[in-house]
Amino acid sequence: MNADPALATVLIVEDEPGIADVLRITLKYNGFTVHSVATGRAAIAAAREHRPDLVLLDVMLPDGNGWEVCRTLREERAAEDGEDCLGIIFVTARDAPRDVVAGLALGGDDYITKPFGVDEVVARVHAVLRRTRRRADPVAGRVLRHGDLEMDEATYTVRRAGRPVDLTPTEYNLLRHLLRHAGRILTKEQLLQHVWQYDTAVSSTVVETYISYLRRKLDRFGPPLIETRRGIGYGLVAAGPAVDGPAADGPAVDGPGGGR
Repeated sequence: MNADPALATVLIVEDEPGIADVLRITLKYNGFTVHSVATGRAAIAAAREHRPDLVLLDVMLPDGNGWEVCRTLREERAAEDGEDCLGIIFVTARDAPRDVVAGLALGGDDYITKPFGVDEVVARVHAVLRRTRRRADPVAGRVLRHGDLEMDEATYTVRRAGRPVDLTPTEYNLLRHLLRHAGRILTKEQLLQHVWQYDTAVSSTVVETYISYLRRKLDRFGPPLIETRRGIGYGLVAAGPAVDGPAADGPAVDGPGGGR
């Protein structure tokens, strides 16, 4: 869980295209990675695929209601992680006090009624992310691990085989996305969208370049971790026992300006 917009993913569940577009554009402008769906079933599938940090959830959906979607999302996240640190904000025209109480009692972190101001939505999103980040771990925040590789999302630090790995912000974002989807091959298009937030596939050279930067820095302290599936994309391979790489004071492996 991370309250930094550049490292936070928001899922919008809204069946009114105009409202969904306003929310999507506003949140992207404010630095969030954004996904948008229009039904409850699509919301559950998108949450499984993208593992959002926060969900903006309409109550009245074409295939049911947001209450049930909220319950399902919370149960699944708790079952996967052993804890539930997903932020959920209901966004709905149902403004009766009993509806607000019901939404919060069912697991909502906040409740925004329509019509709303976009500045209010952004402020509420930030507030909920701060709370859920503390809920994840009041001291250290979430730690992602893969073999001997460890990323602490609270301190933005990465270690391999116990040794610190110095990453630029883009390298960090790329590695974080790979860690969150360890065991899967991610296409270059997916990485461009989720790490660089490009809506269309521009040159894939940028992905290849930053994968090479990561490899140089990570492989220094152990066997290769990033797999290339030719013609498809990249993913983290099954990690074996930790193997020490060259000494920490050995020669630099990056070329001039590498990873910048």
